[in-house]
Amino acid sequence: MNIHKNARTTPYSRLLMARRVRAGERVVKVAADFCVSEQTVRKWVRRWQVGGEMALRDRSSRPARMHATPAERITDIERLRRQRMTSPAIARQLGMPNSTVTKILRRLCLNRLTALDPPAPVVRYQRAHPGELLHLDTKKLGRIAGIGHRITGRRTGAINRHHGIGWECLHVCIDDACRLAYSEVLPDERKETATGFLERALAWFAGRGVAVERVMTDNGNCYRSQMFRQACAKHGLRHLRTRPYTPRTNGKAERFIQTSLREWAYAQPYVSSQQRSAALSSWLDHYNPASLHPSLYAIEEKRFC
Repeated sequence: MNIHKNARTTPYSRLLMARRVRAGERVVKVAADFCVSEQTVRKWVRRWQVGGEMALRDRSSRPARMHATPAERITDIERLRRQRMTSPAIARQLGMPNSTVTKILRRLCLNRLTALDPPAPVVRYQRAHPGELLHLDTKKLGRIAGIGHRITGRRTGAINRHHGIGWECLHVCIDDACRLAYSEVLPDERKETATGFLERALAWFAGRGVAVERVMTDNGNCYRSQMFRQACAKHGLRHLRTRPYTPRTNGKAERFIQTSLREWAYAQPYVSSQQRSAALSSWLDHYNPASLHPSLYAIEEKRFC
């Protein structure tokens, strides 16, 4: 039996109370010695006289009689919940305790609103040829001015603390069909910077025989700008934007960013941002030939012929 750490009595001390009272000691004196009330002493004496030492153990808090909720009432609770009513509102309408409604909703796995809506079907797509669709995205990176806490492990009290040195931005571009990728580390993610990156990315892909038809981006300000729109029109590109707050629509770029962070940005300690940026080119040279899915080897071999 688990006894609370601050419990005033235990089965053994209760037995001592009962024996001392039976031996003739006053209840007031016994209660004062054990730091409990006189009612508590009389309660344990009475139980001991009726049931012996077994009666001095803690009793279960389970009620003697329990009334199950009728099936019709459970059906009403489920019906109201599917109308997106909260458990307090359901309890008020049905005249039931909110705790009972909450337990029934948890038992029905309807305690969260997400359970009321069926999950959206996963839509997977794969372009057939390189250049049909390029995914563009950005990721902020903190500037580096020395070895930081990721390497030293010191988050507080470090000797060299670099506050306010700013950010730089990783711009990525990856092909939907063959996963050929191009990246640059740039000072920011403004419209001029994003448009310039698009121009260089298109030239990079064109140098490898890939004619781009479409680009997909999120709804960042730089991608919604007039300058970026004009650049897409100049090259005859169809600009697709993801649904707001749905990054999985541009999932190939999101995945490539995570791979870049794991295998390049945080793979080794850098003493400066310039050293990290210089390492990006060599990492991309390693990534591009080795990152293709087995089903895309034919596309890769054709591209390098």
